[in-house]
Amino acid sequence: MNGSRATWTNTTHDWAAAVDAEHLAGIRRDAGGFTPGGAEHLVLEVLAYAADEAASRGAGRCVVTLHADGSVSVRDDGRGTDTRVDERGEVVKKPVMATKDLRFFDSPENSSEGSTDGSPEAERLPNGRLRRGMSVVAALSTRLLHTNRRHNGAWTQRYEHGIPVTGLDPIEHDGTTGTCVTFLPDASLVPQSPVDVHRLARWAAHWPALDVRVEDRRDDG
Repeated sequence: MNGSRATWTNTTHDWAAAVDAEHLAGIRRDAGGFTPGGAEHLVLEVLAYAADEAASRGAGRCVVTLHADGSVSVRDDGRGTDTRVDERGEVVKKPVMATKDLRFFDSPENSSEGSTDGSPEAERLPNGRLRRGMSVVAALSTRLLHTNRRHNGAWTQRYEHGIPVTGLDPIEHDGTTGTCVTFLPDASLVPQSPVDVHRLARWAAHWPALDVRVEDRRDDG
């Protein structure tokens, strides 16, 4: 048991806020501002978290799969999203999908939601655009499945436009760790431009600690 939620330190997300509907709605209202370049930008938002994890451990691997239905899967071999047990014995996952990343929405450099401009100090993705976090991917996807494997268990949870539509469902622990995020960008919100495999691979080289492989299965089926 990890104890009372009140004692948990907020680093990237607020443990006390399971869902921030207003934040998610704000992203959808300015979908174009949050997705310059369309689905490619969303892939980079997810990869940035895998790159954070790889950098903290010295190295990591990730597979990006482009599916025939337009969805994208990003699977890494990190430690998995932080998941704890509270004082009531409930399993709690850090709310990375349904709440804002405090680093990118509460910092002075990123104070304007929806803006694609920022000061030189603001963190940028390899495409030159501001990093805003995983909630952008979730809010702008008609569906998203987050599979999370840690040493203390494994779970999945499904979201629609960032809102959880299932609980944190336990799955069989296979002995591995890491996350897999599979999302389908909402065609009515996200600019429709095809993901370029070569450009994506070139951008991924921006994170030297993360070995990224891109699998294009869009012609399958």
